[in-house]
Amino acid sequence: MPDTQHHHTRTEKLLLEAARRFNATLEYEELIEQILRLVNAAVNSEGALVFRVDHDRTDMKIRYMNCRDCQVNVFHRELGQGVVGWVTEYIEPVIANDVANDPRVDLDLWKHFDASPHSVISVPLIGKGQMIGVIEAINKLDGEFNDEDLDVLMGLTNQIAVAIDNANLYRQMKREALEKNLLYEVGKNLSSSLSLTEVLKIILDSLLEAVDFDAGGVFIVDAARGTVDEIYSHGYAPSCEADLHLKMGDGLVGYVARMGEAIIVSNVAQNEHYIGCNPTTKSEMLVPIKLDGRIIGVFNIESNRLNAYDKRDLALMRAFAPQAALSIERARLHQRIINGEKLQQQLKIARDIQKSFLPDRRPQVKGYDIRGRNIPSGEVGGDYYDFIRIVDGQIGVAIGDVSGKGVPAALLMAAFRASLIAEIRNNYSIRTICRKVNRLLFESVEAGNYVTAVYGVLDSKNHVLTFTNCGHNWPVLLRASGEVEYLREGGPLLGVTDDAQYEERPVYLDVGDIVALYTDGVTEVFDESDAEFGLERLIGLVRANHDKSATEIQRIVYETVREFARPDFVFDDFTMVVIKRDE
Repeated sequence: MPDTQHHHTRTEKLLLEAARRFNATLEYEELIEQILRLVNAAVNSEGALVFRVDHDRTDMKIRYMNCRDCQVNVFHRELGQGVVGWVTEYIEPVIANDVANDPRVDLDLWKHFDASPHSVISVPLIGKGQMIGVIEAINKLDGEFNDEDLDVLMGLTNQIAVAIDNANLYRQMKREALEKNLLYEVGKNLSSSLSLTEVLKIILDSLLEAVDFDAGGVFIVDAARGTVDEIYSHGYAPSCEADLHLKMGDGLVGYVARMGEAIIVSNVAQNEHYIGCNPTTKSEMLVPIKLDGRIIGVFNIESNRLNAYDKRDLALMRAFAPQAALSIERARLHQRIINGEKLQQQLKIARDIQKSFLPDRRPQVKGYDIRGRNIPSGEVGGDYYDFIRIVDGQIGVAIGDVSGKGVPAALLMAAFRASLIAEIRNNYSIRTICRKVNRLLFESVEAGNYVTAVYGVLDSKNHVLTFTNCGHNWPVLLRASGEVEYLREGGPLLGVTDDAQYEERPVYLDVGDIVALYTDGVTEVFDESDAEFGLERLIGLVRANHDKSATEIQRIVYETVREFARPDFVFDDFTMVVIKRDE
C-alpha cells in the first residue's frame, strides 16, 4: 500500500509540475524543451525524444534531448522507421528492454544519440481523439523500464498532447500574422521603387524573415536566347557565378523554367536535375514566376539542411512570386521608357498587365448566370473586375476603376488587386477587407491617386449578396417585380485617407433578380447634343431585356451605348458584371 501511495503521490507531483511548465509558454520550441526535460526526469532516462505528426511532411522530424547537456537536436527519418514509427502506426505503447534484438528499433538513429542502445519506452500522444505524435525515453539510468514508468508517461500524455496542440496553433497564428505583414510591407515597397535590384532585395530579405534559407535568387528567362540568368541572388559564393547562367532545362532552375511547376526537393543529391553550386546545399525549393500565363523567371531558395521546406513554405513563396513578376515587368517597362520606346509599346505592356488580371473564364455557380466583360478603349484605362473563389458556395465579386490612364493606371490596378486578394485570404469581414486595402493604398501610392470599387460576396446557398461600395458607381439591383434598388452603402474612395471606415449590407436575391455592376465607361457617354447616356437608360435596358441571359444583356448594353455616342466621342473602357438568379 505505501508503494502504491508513493507512486500516486509522485504521479500527482509530475502532473502538477507538467501543468506549471506547460502553462509558462506557448512558444513551440520552448515547450518541446520543457516536455523533454520532464520526460527524462519522470522516468530517469538518459535521453528523450518527441515526434509530432505533420501531414504536410513526407518524413518524421524528431527532436531529441540528452539529459547530460539538455540540448535539443533535430533528426529526420523516413515515415514508419523505428519504434517511433511503429507506435505511430499501431497507436500502442512499447517497452523494449533488449533493443539490440528488437526488430522495431532503428539502431542507425542511436548513432545520433551519443548513447549505447539499452532500453526504450515509447507512448502515443492522443489529442482530440486523434494520433498527434509520440514521446519516447531511452536508456533508463537505474535499471529497466517497467509498468510504473509506463503509467507515469501515460498519465502525462494528455497534458503533453494539449500543450503541443496549443503551441502549434499559436505558432501557426504567429506565422500567418508574419506572412501577412511581410506581404503588406513588400506591397508598399513595390510601389516606391523602379529599381529592380532594390525591389528584389526587399523581396528576398522579407522572405528570409519567414522561411530559413542559406542561398537564393531570382532568375529571369530570356526566351529569345533560350537561357535562364540570375538577376539578383543572396548567399552564393563568387565561384558559383558561372552556374547562375543556365540554358533552358538545365539544372533545377532551368527545369522549373521549362516545366512551369513549383517543386520542393528534400534531398538535392537524389535529384537528377540538380547541378551542384553551393557544396553545402542539401535541399531546395523553386517557384516559377508567371505573368499573363508566361513564365518570365524562377524564384529559388536553398538550405544546408535536408527536408528544410514543406507545403506551408511553398505557399508563402508562391505569394511572393507575383510581387517579383510585377517588379520585373515594371523594371523592364521603366528601362524601355528610358530608352525612348514608342508610347504604343508602353501601352501594350500595360494592357497586357491589365488583361492578365482579368478572369479568363466565367464562374460556374449553381442557380446563377454570371458574366463579366471588359472591352478596352484605345487608351489603357484602369478598369478591373474579378471573380474570387472563397469557399464552396461563396464567391467574391469585385469591380473597380483606378484614377488615370496608361501605365500608371495599370500598375495602380495591379497594386489594388494584389492587396484585395491578400486580404480576402485572411477571411476578414468585407468592411475590414476594404479598410485594410484602403490603408495599404494610402501608404503606397502617390497623393492624388485613388481607386473606386465595389466588393461583395455571393452566398449561392442562401442567395445573399453582401457588399460594400467604396466610392464607386452605384450598382443596381433590378427585382423580378420591376423594382430597383441601388447598392450604395459602403464608404469613401480607396487610397485618399488612411482612416476610412466602410459598412457592408446584405441583400437577398430572389429568382429573376438581376444585379448590374459597371464602371463609368458604361454610363458616362455623351451624344451629339451633349446628353449623357446615364444610369436611367442603363436601368431601362436591363429591365427591357430582363428575360435574356447575362451575356445577352451585356451585349445589348454595349451596342446601345456605342450607337448612342456622338461620332467623335472618346470612349473609356466598357466594364460590366451581371449577376442573374436563374433558380
